[in-house]
Amino acid sequence: MNQNSLIEEALREKKQRENTYRERALKLFPWLCGRCGREFSGKKLKELTVHHRDHNHDHNPPDGSNWELLCLYCHDNEHSRLEDSAQYSEVTPEGPQKSFSTHQPFAGLDALLKKKGPS
Repeated sequence: MNQNSLIEEALREKKQRENTYRERALKLFPWLCGRCGREFSGKKLKELTVHHRDHNHDHNPPDGSNWELLCLYCHDNEHSRLEDSAQYSEVTPEGPQKSFSTHQPFAGLDALLKKKGPS
């Protein structure tokens, strides 16, 4: 394999990775946990996961509306809560009646940014 084909393959693999929902989510959202607010960068970024709000990993809209970034601990907690809820509450064949994600860390941020105005 020559150097040009190695470079082409590396670029092709990079493009494929960028098209994954995790890479897209990391481009769309700030690198912090949507639950605990912990910030991530560098080597720690691998501890930030993409949580599917409706728990359907095949539902990946391009605007990221079904995703939220959660740290490993909060992500595990979210899935544990879903399992506990399924065990102790009524679940229809369509799934749980309500979303279990209630925290909205950026609620009202747009209004705060508009109020501040340009510097």
